[in-house]
Amino acid sequence: MKVSDIAERIEAIAPLGLAQGWDNVGLLVGDGEQEVKKVLLTIDVTRAVAAEAKGLKAELIVSYHPVIWDGLKRVVSSGSSEVVYELIRCGISVFSIHTALDSAAGGVNDGLAEIVGLAGADPIGDYVDNPAGECYKLIVFVPVESVAKVSNAVFAAGAGKMGNYSNCGFAGEGTGSFLPLKGARPAVGKQGKVEQVAEVRFETIVPVERLESVVEAMKKAHPYEMPAFDCLRLYNPQARLGLGRMGKLKKATPLKEIIGRIKKETGASAVGMVGREKRVVKKAAVCAGSCGKIINQVIAAGCDLYVTGELKHHQAVAAAEAGVTCVCLSHTVSERFILKKFGRELQKQAKEVKILVSTKDAEPFKWKSV
Repeated sequence: MKVSDIAERIEAIAPLGLAQGWDNVGLLVGDGEQEVKKVLLTIDVTRAVAAEAKGLKAELIVSYHPVIWDGLKRVVSSGSSEVVYELIRCGISVFSIHTALDSAAGGVNDGLAEIVGLAGADPIGDYVDNPAGECYKLIVFVPVESVAKVSNAVFAAGAGKMGNYSNCGFAGEGTGSFLPLKGARPAVGKQGKVEQVAEVRFETIVPVERLESVVEAMKKAHPYEMPAFDCLRLYNPQARLGLGRMGKLKKATPLKEIIGRIKKETGASAVGMVGREKRVVKKAAVCAGSCGKIINQVIAAGCDLYVTGELKHHQAVAAAEAGVTCVCLSHTVSERFILKKFGRELQKQAKEVKILVSTKDAEPFKWKSV
């Protein structure tokens, strides 16, 4: 597989359109045409991780945090560009996903929400547009014997894609009736005679940018001179996407039990606590990494608990004053747990390559008693 092929698979899991405007995601180092046999997953691209990739002969690193945050004026073998220089020298590409995976369904924040026990959690803020855009439902009535031809034509034109699935459609049988008038050239029946034909109501989903070409393909493949069809704009209640997750727990749970699950699933050896430690949690919020002003929505919503990577001092004080208990896991610990799950999903999409999780990627902090 090529780097560009794997990039397509990654986008099926975490569309880059979900990333925040300030973020730097996508192929940041390397060549999209490079052949890949091994992929190394990591949170940060450090010198140790770059050396690990070289030792494993991995042609591609997929990193959570961008390997390049700010614009580089030079790429040399020392200083801030040292790692990028070494990656280029060794022919190792880097694809970064960051906040795209934060907002994606099944991504980092959904993972944290699941650990805490949230039911039907919604994004908290920093909303982004759904990269899938508007969708329409195409409904067309087709003679039974022509269903395969018409459905294959619309699928080939870009209809029927839902998440990681393609060729999605539904068909129900019925009877169509029509009266060919003067000037008509009916494929079935004669002018002046009412016809009843065994037909199938075929329907599928179409992204707005493919609607015109799909309808054109349908008409070309359809046997009728004048196909009967509808194009209905779909309402997507999940179109509001963004960072964090907030909601009620499936059942009220003691905080001690939640912290136990967090430590087990994330590998956290210690947590930073703000506010009451002995309480039963009914409503909670999560946000991986550092989520800035999102804490204000959490406080306003009256959450009992907020699980995150880190908080600024004034945010911690505000949460404590408002009666919100905060659990800080440290920035990368709140994110690293997702790599194994992401790796499994990517492996399903890219079976031709070997997906590995870095053993050199690590929490930069060491927590000690003083």
